[in-house]
Amino acid sequence: MVRTLIRTSMILGALALVPLRASAAEPTNAENAGNQMERKGNAEEKAADTDKARDDKMEKKHKAKKAEGKATGDKSEEASGEHMEKKGKAKMKAAEARGDAANEMEKSGNKAETAGVKEKKAEEKAK
Repeated sequence: MVRTLIRTSMILGALALVPLRASAAEPTNAENAGNQMERKGNAEEKAADTDKARDDKMEKKHKAKKAEGKATGDKSEEASGEHMEKKGKAKMKAAEARGDAANEMEKSGNKAETAGVKEKKAEEKAK
C-alpha cells in the first residue's frame, strides 16, 4: 500500500512538471496591426467628439453675441458674432468628418484583426 502511494505520488508529480500545450498562440501581425488601428480610431473619435462639443458651444455663444448686437444696434458686434458663428459651423463640420474617418479606421482595424484570427486558426488547424 505504501509502495502504491509512493508510485502514485511520483507519477502525479512528474505529470505536474510536464508543461501543457499553450492554447493561446502569439497574436499575428495582422491582429497587432488591427488592434493598433482600432485604438487609434477610438482615440481620434474621442478627440473629434470633444472638438464637436467645443465648436457647438462656440457656435451658440457667438449666435447669442450676434443676436445681442442686432438688438442693441451694434453692427460691429453683430458682424463679429456672425463671422464667429460661421467659423464654429465650419469647425463642427470638420470635426464630424474627422469622427467619420475615425469610425472607418476602427472598422478597418476590426477587419484586419478578424483576418489575423482566421489566419491563426488556419495555421493551428494545419498543425
